[in-house]
Amino acid sequence: MPPFRDKTYEVEIELLSKIKAKLPQLETKLDECLSADSYENLFYRFYHQSNKVYRLQTVTQEIIAILKEVAPKGKTFCKYFQEIIDEGANAKKFSLKHNRNWTKHTRPMIEAFCHARYFLEMCIKYGKELSKPPSPMPYGYAALMELFIM
Repeated sequence: MPPFRDKTYEVEIELLSKIKAKLPQLETKLDECLSADSYENLFYRFYHQSNKVYRLQTVTQEIIAILKEVAPKGKTFCKYFQEIIDEGANAKKFSLKHNRNWTKHTRPMIEAFCHARYFLEMCIKYGKELSKPPSPMPYGYAALMELFIM
């Protein structure tokens, strides 16, 4: 094990273990997120300037909830991801005034969903592929380390 990993190795083991234990739920959540009603429809709603895009916040919050379940004990999301989800998955309610500056109000919802979905996908990918922390780290796995550990 590389020396820089001494402090994180046990936390990585815990993360992988939690991911593996939750794989069925993670996969189900990804399937729900990728359904035409969620993914295709809600992205379309952004471009169509429909208030239905606000539903994307709920989908994102559901992903965030399951990501929190796999977080190692005592770990929270990194500050960048937290900032993204605070801005884009904060249960903002539609207002007609939002139409005047549509992307200012709704683009953060798209961004938060995309980031949350990415981490959900990385949990599934590395939960299936890995039996122990890898060295060197693949990029997606390294991103998970940044999200939860580093």
